[in-house]
Amino acid sequence: MFRVIFSGLVVLVLLAGCTVDVSHDAEPAAGTAKTAADADKFVQDVNEESLELGQRQARLEWVKATYITPDTEALAAEGNEDVLAFNSRIIEKSKDYDGLDLQGATARAIKLIKLGSSLPAPDDADKREELAAIAARMESVYGKGKYCPKGDDSCLSEVDLIGVMARSRDYDTLLDAWSGWRTISPPMRDDYTRFVELINEGASALGFANAGALWRSGYDMSADEFEAEAERLWLQVKPLYEDLHCYVRDKLAEEYGEDKVPQGEPIPAHLLGNMWSQQWGNIYDLVEPYSGVGNLDVTGALVEQDYDAMRMVELSEEFFTSLSLPELPETFWERSMLTKPSDRDVVCHASAWPMDGQDDVRIKMCIQPNEDDLTTIYHELGHVYYFLAQKDQPRLFQNGAHDGFHEAIGDTITLAMTPEYMQGIGLVSEFERDQRATINQQMKMALEKIAFLPFSKLVDQWRWDVFAGRVKPGEYNEAWWKLRTRYQGIVPPVERDEDNFDPGAKYHVPANVPYTRYFLSHIMQFQFYKAMCDLAGHEGPLDQCSFYGSEEAGKRLEEMLAMGNSQPWPDALEKLTGTREMDASAIIDYFQPLIGWLEEQNEGKTCGW
Repeated sequence: MFRVIFSGLVVLVLLAGCTVDVSHDAEPAAGTAKTAADADKFVQDVNEESLELGQRQARLEWVKATYITPDTEALAAEGNEDVLAFNSRIIEKSKDYDGLDLQGATARAIKLIKLGSSLPAPDDADKREELAAIAARMESVYGKGKYCPKGDDSCLSEVDLIGVMARSRDYDTLLDAWSGWRTISPPMRDDYTRFVELINEGASALGFANAGALWRSGYDMSADEFEAEAERLWLQVKPLYEDLHCYVRDKLAEEYGEDKVPQGEPIPAHLLGNMWSQQWGNIYDLVEPYSGVGNLDVTGALVEQDYDAMRMVELSEEFFTSLSLPELPETFWERSMLTKPSDRDVVCHASAWPMDGQDDVRIKMCIQPNEDDLTTIYHELGHVYYFLAQKDQPRLFQNGAHDGFHEAIGDTITLAMTPEYMQGIGLVSEFERDQRATINQQMKMALEKIAFLPFSKLVDQWRWDVFAGRVKPGEYNEAWWKLRTRYQGIVPPVERDEDNFDPGAKYHVPANVPYTRYFLSHIMQFQFYKAMCDLAGHEGPLDQCSFYGSEEAGKRLEEMLAMGNSQPWPDALEKLTGTREMDASAIIDYFQPLIGWLEEQNEGKTCGW
């Protein structure tokens, strides 16, 4: 999951920069007090220069991803150095305007500049160099990580081990794969300890208590308020998760025995079909409510009807244009990479790219005629239409209203790909919805969406506690597993201690990628979906709604997207939903059929942990 938006243009508040300082000739002389007019000029210059090199860096990254050679990698790396240097200078310069009574767009732009880096660097040049080296080293250790159970000739990569976790049903094989991957992370532990010290120093220089407080301050509320808000959203969905957990645990006990999966206890972490127990869809065959009922052979229909990559993207575009959104620009079709070239190496991982802040938008995929790729296309075009809608915003405001919005848009669209919609476009020939089919479909969805929620909440909760000093270096692993048991109801299948560093076995920790965005997107996609269904005049069960063809829903969606992050996110949320508060109640509405069914299945069982 987690399709990538091209990070070179969306991270760090779109501060793609250039190799010269911002408008030195316009800066007041040394010692001269800055004014609001100076701040306005500073923001204008940042917008202009970030646009200029943003285009250059987008092209460098695009060529690197679609034509992999040592030369294209080197050119992209050089461009990234320019971006990082520019961002460092701009963040430092933004401090010159502290204390001024700034208003409107200028005040918001300067705030976003300061909040734009998840990797705040210390003021000291030697420490900045040390931080960059540690960050690169940790990511390299992860990327090169392999488990070699019988020596170098038997090495298994992350991809190999993920495949074992997905397919195997042998307890000991799963345990070996799970434990083996976690041998890669202990060497990161000392680096991570120093890493925390350095980014906390950088956050302090920007006026924040620690790096976690900086991360949480990007949501138009205080850091403490946001932490409470995330917990409130989790509590709304916790009962549904607990019911799902209880049912799944019972099915796993049938498969592996109650001696290995006892009632009333947490589930061993290696039995859920995923290396991190974050999504459970790979064990659907073990927990399917009604065997074989309601299965839709979309892949078969795509193959039978000779769908190719272009036709699949056109089908997705037609969903968006049915909402009265514009057709994709001609350059999208000319410049996107939709299939894997036969003559060179490319990065096939699906991603959406805003190349110039205007109409040059693209996707990069190696599309095959199957249901997963079709769903991915709809998701990626959600990003693309977000890029197009906000093209009239200044560069600093060309982003999601907060970091949960961008992912939520694409997933909102995929929620509307109901069996009825798929039947209407000719990809499902025979479908008759009944209670059993509904429960099976909702179970599949819950194993992906609901199972993910506590994991997506706790990853950053652990980091916030570490950054704040509530968790000391000698407690890293213990604290990680306390949170995983508290939120997910899972335990490690073998004893873990502080010689281990299990958080480092999840990419986003050594790579320093904030994770709360995924938690928020999984909450908000259902909120967006319900709002658009209401605008489309849908009546009946929420999970049967497709807002395909609703001009009113499309109009309100586009109005929200066009705001970018020029206003606080509640303003954008209100534009589409009519409310200013994130709310998980739409998830409960959506899964009502499954909730009732799970309650019946769990009756008399010892739920909880």
